[in-house]
Amino acid sequence: MGSKSTMIRRALSEFGRGRRGLTSQAATAVVNEGSGVVVPRLPAFDYTPPKYEGPSAEEILRKRKEYLSPSMFTFYKHPLNIVDGRMQYLFDENGRRYLDGFGGIATVCCGHCHPDVVNAIFNQTKRLQHSTILYLNPVIADFAEALASKMPGDLNVVFFTNSGTEANELALMIARLYTGCHDIISLRNSYHGNAAGTMSATALANWKFNVIQSGVHHAVNPDPYRGLFGSDGKMYAKDVQDIINFGTSGHVAGFVSEAIQGVGGIVELAPDYLPAVYKIIRKAGGLCIADEVQAGFARTGSHFWGFEGHGVVPDIVTMAKGIGNGIPLGAVVTTPEIAQVLTRRSYFNTFGGNPVCTAAGHAVLKVIEKENLQENALTVGSYLKGRLTALMNKYELIGDVRGRGLMLGVELVTDRQQKTPATAETIHVMDQMKEMGVLIGKGGCYGNVFRITPPLCITKEDSDFLVDAMDYTMSKM
Repeated sequence: MGSKSTMIRRALSEFGRGRRGLTSQAATAVVNEGSGVVVPRLPAFDYTPPKYEGPSAEEILRKRKEYLSPSMFTFYKHPLNIVDGRMQYLFDENGRRYLDGFGGIATVCCGHCHPDVVNAIFNQTKRLQHSTILYLNPVIADFAEALASKMPGDLNVVFFTNSGTEANELALMIARLYTGCHDIISLRNSYHGNAAGTMSATALANWKFNVIQSGVHHAVNPDPYRGLFGSDGKMYAKDVQDIINFGTSGHVAGFVSEAIQGVGGIVELAPDYLPAVYKIIRKAGGLCIADEVQAGFARTGSHFWGFEGHGVVPDIVTMAKGIGNGIPLGAVVTTPEIAQVLTRRSYFNTFGGNPVCTAAGHAVLKVIEKENLQENALTVGSYLKGRLTALMNKYELIGDVRGRGLMLGVELVTDRQQKTPATAETIHVMDQMKEMGVLIGKGGCYGNVFRITPPLCITKEDSDFLVDAMDYTMSKM
């Protein structure tokens, strides 16, 4: 007879391949081999991946260490070799299925290998993979028109890029050119990219190298959980005015922020903060930039864009990740007047607006609308958040549950009063949930926040499985 942990792993592996079991509120399975242990089970899913015949996880890890950047890190004690994906599920080299609660870092919105997106990519690749935007092509124009239709006001001029970092770099440059000022204000705990300008705007030490970074001031973060003023957004906004008064000439190029900080640990900005700050920035001659790289494309459920939940209209919006469902694609959207600044010189991006990428992006917009993914993000996201909140009432380890739609965070602490980060416990729970078939991310300044950003097609049954797996793991600690 094997050990209890061995039996559980064996049973979970079998259930991950689709075997049916007993059900309660969430799908569960009874592992009986003398243990009587009840563990959650993945909901049934009608797909079996083709047999994988490539190199093992160990061989790939060896090649990564030898040939790829040493800065590349992996999750888990035993890194996963993910070789297949369908909708909200991923499959490893052995055919085991996992619920993807991370979505490629809030990137896969329609679902892995969604047939409509795959067909759009395939059909466009067969016809024309790449030429140049110096020639006309209908794909980029059609997608730009469709994207502009999702924006408020006169935000209808689109610049395509390859990533969120590129999009934010371009947005910062546009703001500086338009205003004639250099000073940018961003928020502490923010992440906007890893190039020269965006690294300056980023305010998390572990994402900043010791290189010249100038022209950016970092305001106090309006964090309702850890911030000085709780949920009083207007009190935090006063710091932005102080920065302008005491750290600049009185004029600024702009202000950039996420509506919900992703890398920083799914931190929602305090209510009333953005309206107050936008007013302050515009009075100082600056532009307001909304970084929608993670919160955009219906992820928050209540709105298509995260900034809409704060009742503001930016001057520039940046986006990436969900825009292409995994295709390298980003964009900057602004007004016709502001866009004119790039005609002063030649601005060009070789792959920005590539036919294959923009075909994928247009397909993503169509899928979101056709399959009501925004409504699903709201409905399932609210249900998932409710279940996570109930779990917080059960375990002192959970200090906070936050976020909107399917952009949720669970912060672990060893002391609720002191809010001491439970970093080691976060890693342990993540690892054990992986063994049970659930993949989630982590973030925050202290690495103690679960980042739950699944594909927008996730179901309530999947949500039950995710929470029950977390519940089961914490019950064993």
